[in-house]
Amino acid sequence: QVQLVESGGGLVQAGGSLRLSCAASGRTFSSYTMGWFRQAPGKERDFVAAISRSGINTYYAKSVKGRFTISGDNAKNTVSLQMNSLKAEDTAVYYCGAATSSRTYVSRDEYDYWGQGTQVTVSS
Repeated sequence: QVQLVESGGGLVQAGGSLRLSCAASGRTFSSYTMGWFRQAPGKERDFVAAISRSGINTYYAKSVKGRFTISGDNAKNTVSLQMNSLKAEDTAVYYCGAATSSRTYVSRDEYDYWGQGTQVTVSS
């Protein structure tokens, strides 16, 4: 098993930046595909970004590509999401997920463990 704790959320103006972190404890971090998802009020939890177990491959939703960057630090057991050029539509609760076996990377059903989420609010 793995426990995930997100941090770094907050209130930022449009055009600003935030860096989210997800600290993992328990089983070796590199055993999992790690992903970030987000959920706005009244909407489903949507894929944002993912990084493969090797850390070599990264995947992004079209809406964030070029603005967000996912990275992993196996030594610290953390995965981060650097978010730049934030827009009002990026406002959501952001969740970190870990998948023991992921085929598509983008499907939330493939993720076995989730953190409690961190709120990101972008004011326009």
